[in-house]
Amino acid sequence: MDNIYLFMLIAIIVLAVVDIVVGVSNDAINFLNSAIGSKAISMRTIMIVASLGIFIGAVFSSGMMEVARKGIFVPTMFNFEEIMYIFMAVMITDILLLDFFNTLGLPTSTTVSIVFNLLGAAVVMSLIKISASDSQTFADLGKYINTEKAIEIISGIVMSVFIAFTIGALVQWVSRLIFTFQYENKSKYFGAIFGGVSLAAITYFIFLKGLKGTPYYKNISGVIDGNELYIILASIVLWTLFSYAFQKLTNKSVLIIVIAVGTFGLALAFSGNDLVNFIGVPMAAYHSFEAMQHAFSTFGTLPADFSMAVLDKKVPAEPLLLFIAGAIMVLTLWFSKKAKTVAETELSLSSQGDTHEKFEPNMLSRGIVKGTSALSDYFSAIVPKSTQEKIGRSFEKPTGKALTKSQSKDLPAFDMIRASVNLMVAGVLISVATSMKLPLSTTYVTFMVAMGTSFADRAWGRESAVYRVAGVLNVIGGWFGTAFGAFFAAGTVVFLINWNPKVMAPILLLLTAILLVRNFLAHKESSNKTIAEDSLTDSESSSVQGVIHESAKNIANVVKRGNKIYTNAINGLAKQDSVLLKKNKKQVIKLSDEVDSLRDNIFYFIKNLDESSLNASNFYINILGSLQDMTQSLDYITKMSHKHVNNNHKKLKFSQIKELKEIDSRFDLLFNNVQNAFNSGSFEQIGDILGRKKEIMELVSSKILKQVERTRTEESSPKNTTLYFNLLSETKDLLSATMNLLEEYHNAHDSSVTPASIEES
Repeated sequence: MDNIYLFMLIAIIVLAVVDIVVGVSNDAINFLNSAIGSKAISMRTIMIVASLGIFIGAVFSSGMMEVARKGIFVPTMFNFEEIMYIFMAVMITDILLLDFFNTLGLPTSTTVSIVFNLLGAAVVMSLIKISASDSQTFADLGKYINTEKAIEIISGIVMSVFIAFTIGALVQWVSRLIFTFQYENKSKYFGAIFGGVSLAAITYFIFLKGLKGTPYYKNISGVIDGNELYIILASIVLWTLFSYAFQKLTNKSVLIIVIAVGTFGLALAFSGNDLVNFIGVPMAAYHSFEAMQHAFSTFGTLPADFSMAVLDKKVPAEPLLLFIAGAIMVLTLWFSKKAKTVAETELSLSSQGDTHEKFEPNMLSRGIVKGTSALSDYFSAIVPKSTQEKIGRSFEKPTGKALTKSQSKDLPAFDMIRASVNLMVAGVLISVATSMKLPLSTTYVTFMVAMGTSFADRAWGRESAVYRVAGVLNVIGGWFGTAFGAFFAAGTVVFLINWNPKVMAPILLLLTAILLVRNFLAHKESSNKTIAEDSLTDSESSSVQGVIHESAKNIANVVKRGNKIYTNAINGLAKQDSVLLKKNKKQVIKLSDEVDSLRDNIFYFIKNLDESSLNASNFYINILGSLQDMTQSLDYITKMSHKHVNNNHKKLKFSQIKELKEIDSRFDLLFNNVQNAFNSGSFEQIGDILGRKKEIMELVSSKILKQVERTRTEESSPKNTTLYFNLLSETKDLLSATMNLLEEYHNAHDSSVTPASIEES
């Protein structure tokens, strides 16, 4: 017996542990986000409830679904060697694919990933067998592959996307129409009924989806099968009475219980049914290896016609293995930072308030938003105005202090009504699909329900629609990318392993380890990245003097970073260093984005001012305008310098570089003085700095005149001349913007006035 197969089996088992970690990191959004987004219960409670659901679901799981053994390919058509190559390829590609999506922060389906990995590896291995056969052709591929199952999976993806979104939107719209955003008042009358229906739906989901298929279900199947309708009706009555009693006794909303039970139910179903995605293939590999050992000990060698018919048989659950798998899943849930990154994507797309959008709009998202807006206008013309106004009142949000995007991040992404609908609808849809034996992905259902409810809740307004739609399209595109990527990647890997298993298997495992470590370190670096010391912050003061003192740090940071950017541009030109100039471009883009972010928050700044403090808004707008002018000049100087060097144009003359260095040196002194004045709060120094404005302006103007003389007598390069004139022109603009900024502060500062700030509500 060749030790290569024992090595493969050990590798597959180790990969299974890693697969559980990356799989749970991605699928955690299925059961966590509704509770996290509503902030109805503490994070600690959410994690405890989800952990219990995961662990119980894993221990009660059958531990093996037939999809990994015979659902995608026909095992009798492959021998032991080929099966091991397929399973090895599947585990490697599944881990890398899921980890890739986790690093991007995009939710994908572990079910689709494992299915298409199996399909891709089995198809390529089948083609290898067919090509080596004299009697078989491509038409015989159907003998090896369960094509019907693959078509069911694909149709399930498409159907679940549209059905989940539509039903989620419809149920949320009706719920909001009944409860409005002031649901606390309506809960007294309708809360018990809503809670009863929600809890009945979720508990039915727990029993039907969470426990069905486990070895323990047969003990209660006699009571449940055929009595589903009576069980549902009885559950609604009992849970409604419970909800009424809970609200009366505790004076709290029963929605808290709905969210907790719903989180438990989805976690239970996830681990109980999706566990196959992580351990199904390793278990199948183990049983294949066991069958091979038995044949080897019986015959002394493997028979020529030995097939993997053992995979057609059902196997009993392995309690110890399920216990270990459940423990790993729970630990991953608590400690995986990538799970939090994936969760942030769904929360940002479904948030009720303004938030930092993660996705940029594209042509398709703009087209969908325009088309939907036109359709909305058409229906508005049909529906009576009185009806529209009545409906509109149900969707009116409570008025309060206008919050910035950063401030909104600390508040619930949505209320408990939406969280309850998310959990209830997702549970019901998964239950119905299970009873009808329709294939679907729990990730797709939970995500699209969340998107449908946020759409119905008017969270996708004109301000955010193009970004949210673009995000949803990106996620859906990633889902189909998962299928195609898994298919082709697994096919490629199994081809390489089959080509030379003893060489390629260790190489591919090493490559997998390197990629996982690299992704882990990259994600750790980005997630641990705190706000930089020189980053810009929003002003919240309510007076001119308050804004002066609050924004001083921003000015000092812009001047410090601007000074470095300008110096790097000059040095990059002098040394023809395209790498330095490219890095400089990134720095100026980052600075411009931060200034733009400050301008985006002007609305919130003005909204929260009282009438006696309106001068502060005028001052704040003026200084932001000057900051933007400064960054635009720096942006132009940097891009122009990089373009010149990157296009390999002639170097600037020594005299030109010398003059630019002289200007840079003078600017360095100016910017350092400005930075020191703002850092120390010594605004009186600004007058002395403004007094040197004429001197610096004349220095730049003199260099322009020198270049004019050079151009008339000795300059022979049009590109150099254009670059140099543009540099000096933008330098003058940069200086003007800086001086305008200083004049605003000089004219507005009054040291005798104590700064005022907005009172916290």
